Amino acid sequence: MKSVRIFAIAFSIAWLFSMPSCLQIELNEDVPACIEHMIKQRRRAPVQNPPASVWKWEVDGQVYYYFTGDCCDQFNELYDSECNYVCAPDGGLSGQGDGQCPAFNSPIVKSLIWQDPRK
Repeated sequence: MKSVRIFAIAFSIAWLFSMPSCLQIELNEDVPACIEHMIKQRRRAPVQNPPASVWKWEVDGQVYYYFTGDCCDQFNELYDSECNYVCAPDGGLSGQGDGQCPAFNSPIVKSLIWQDPRK
């Protein structure tokens, strides 16, 4: 009887600790593992206003991921496909970003990857 109780307690603890790691998110297409991890981190955080979203940008033969910031004067962040921060294309106090983005030579093709379903 004691071993059954210990097993039940151990199972419950293991289940509780595994919950954050098995958070399922719905993505519109495959993304690098590091980008998926960043999205899961956003999903675990409090709901943004407006809700967080992630867009894939294809431009000049490169793929970038654009993460929207929280309300009011926050930067929207752009990362490359290896999760290296590139720049903030917009947002911030001026709404013009951080001024560090590369000069893109072709139109940006944007596609929605994920949007936080929480309200």
